[in-house]
Amino acid sequence: MSRAERTGTPGWKFYVAVWLAMMAVHQDFWNWRDATLVFGFVPVGLAYHLGYSILAAVVMAVLVRRAWPAHLEALERETADGGTSDGGR
Repeated sequence: MSRAERTGTPGWKFYVAVWLAMMAVHQDFWNWRDATLVFGFVPVGLAYHLGYSILAAVVMAVLVRRAWPAHLEALERETADGGTSDGGR
């Protein structure tokens, strides 16, 4: 049983799908010729990218929190304590 199955967190395929979806919606070609202003002064393309940037920050925070490889943290602790990084070989 994998860690994702034990803890109820989504697996790596879900995270890859979210990343791919974000890459797809980043190409906002539908806003290129739209002259609409948001709040009366912000072009719609700029407002879209503001929202996208906030979403990207949230997604990255979730990825770091949920999908960070634990073996890297163990390796970092080991090398910080004066151990070797090659597993003691």
